[in-house]
Amino acid sequence: MQTDLFLPVLNAPTPAAGPTLDLGAAPRSHGAKLWLPKRVLFTPDALQEEYGQQMLASATALGLDIELLKSNRITGLRGDDERATYRTAKTTLAVVNAPAGALRLQPTPPSADFQLNLAEGCPAHCQYCYLAGSLSGPPVVRAFANLPKLLANTQVYERADRPVSFEASCYTDVLGIEHLTGALGEAVRYFAGREGARLRFVSKYDHVESLVGLPHNGHTRARASLNAEPLARQLEGGTASIEARIQALRRLALPVAQGGGGYPVGVLMAPIMPLPDWRQHYGELLDRVQAAFDFDCDLTVEFVTHRFTPGSKEVLLGWYPNTTLDLSEESRAVKRNKFGGLKYVYDVPTMKELKAWFYAEWQRRFPHAPVQYWT
Repeated sequence: MQTDLFLPVLNAPTPAAGPTLDLGAAPRSHGAKLWLPKRVLFTPDALQEEYGQQMLASATALGLDIELLKSNRITGLRGDDERATYRTAKTTLAVVNAPAGALRLQPTPPSADFQLNLAEGCPAHCQYCYLAGSLSGPPVVRAFANLPKLLANTQVYERADRPVSFEASCYTDVLGIEHLTGALGEAVRYFAGREGARLRFVSKYDHVESLVGLPHNGHTRARASLNAEPLARQLEGGTASIEARIQALRRLALPVAQGGGGYPVGVLMAPIMPLPDWRQHYGELLDRVQAAFDFDCDLTVEFVTHRFTPGSKEVLLGWYPNTTLDLSEESRAVKRNKFGGLKYVYDVPTMKELKAWFYAEWQRRFPHAPVQYWT
């Protein structure tokens, strides 16, 4: 299967047919709508947890359709086809207990030392979704009711020689569901008291008000996922606009005395794609970030280029059959891992040109904000 549009790689010719990206539209500034699932499922095990009861109270207060399940299995999510299954799952929140295996934390370089999954599944509709092919079954959002146990378990992984970092955004957008779970706020408060641990999260949402006044002790780094305006507009459904994300991150970074949160912050530039006139579009994005962060703060950046696997491509084309995302394998290089799995990445000349430009442009604007990695 092929997509409807192949985004050119650097100076490759533009295809003659198919949907095209809107490259000239003015930046938007809208915030994200709160995600309110059509139904919220609670398993018996989740309701045995005090934190599960708190989430039940929150869902009840919001007037959501609540179903108390008779078993711990989540069923009834599959529709007549993949699109129907997607629609049902993406409008469902399941409150469950994370399985025992979740206590065996997995390394997640280069983002952090370990994953700390407060939930799985995401309410957004990003057409390049990195969860496609990573999580099995319908893409339902699962929030974990045994959160206190998950947080306490991180102490096992602390070290004496340096703080250990934990990434909370590997399998969900924690800020996008915070109004339903409160899990991110709990994690921020917990890590504030841990000298040997640091929390990291990244989001495409802008609902940061509940985080601003939390005691964090500088132990949580809040990051915003940003991309060129045409890509965000067309590929990141259900999320806050780029401008709203930048302003939300600015709010978290501002000193407390100025009404901000005083957090260490970061920009995750992802997924970088060499769309037509990519230097112009990404340059405009970097200019907007520079204008927002016109004060001293602890700022970092991470650069992640677009990549996909054969499995994720199949899933994504089932979810978004009319996508304008470039999933053509012919213009990519193959990268294999030690287990024999493969992913399609940009070729070496493309990666070198992108990396050189992004490093130079970032460091020119932010000479004291380190680049954490390029991948």
